[in-house]
Amino acid sequence: MESKMIMVDEIPFPHEITTTKALPLLGCGITDIEIHFLQIKHNAIGIYLDECVLERLSNWKGKKGNELANDDEFFDAIVSADVEKFIRVVIIKEIKGSQFGLQVGSAIRDRLVSYDKFEDEEDEELEKITEFFQTPYLKKGSVITYHFPAKSQTAELSYLVEGKDEMKIEVKNANVVEMIQKWYMGGSRAVSPSTVQSLAEKLGLMLSDA
Repeated sequence: MESKMIMVDEIPFPHEITTTKALPLLGCGITDIEIHFLQIKHNAIGIYLDECVLERLSNWKGKKGNELANDDEFFDAIVSADVEKFIRVVIIKEIKGSQFGLQVGSAIRDRLVSYDKFEDEEDEELEKITEFFQTPYLKKGSVITYHFPAKSQTAELSYLVEGKDEMKIEVKNANVVEMIQKWYMGGSRAVSPSTVQSLAEKLGLMLSDA
């Protein structure tokens, strides 16, 4: 793991993460909500992608970041690209693991239903994910990661709380794996507009230089 860090709202993210290969940080941002004119920040997000993803995005060469940020087909192409992807989520506002698990499950279920891909198999997989988060109390700085290997329809989901052992689960349902990616990288329906904008701007620059 690289020592160089990029700060995302005072949360440090590695410039790149090494899994089977080095994956650069190509998008970052936060999830937040405004309550009574106060901005409540929940999580910081980093999107790491194999740069081979550019080969799947040639149709968008020459487009600016602002154009790409509003193009859901562009983000669908990123999600469907069979390249390695890694998403790192760091907790800013502490939350019970059970609450986080319910948020994940609800968001993924809504997307599955909207794409008419929600059957018993998907429901069972979401139950496993919800159960996976039942135990921990996610303090500020706790890390959740999603690893999507290249040319695979599975994902590894993990969480790490300070002072505890890292916990992992494999998500084996292809539709659930797809919708997890769409939750974080799904364009207009993604959980973090700032992350989508950041990803669009970085990839737009990389495409222009390719």
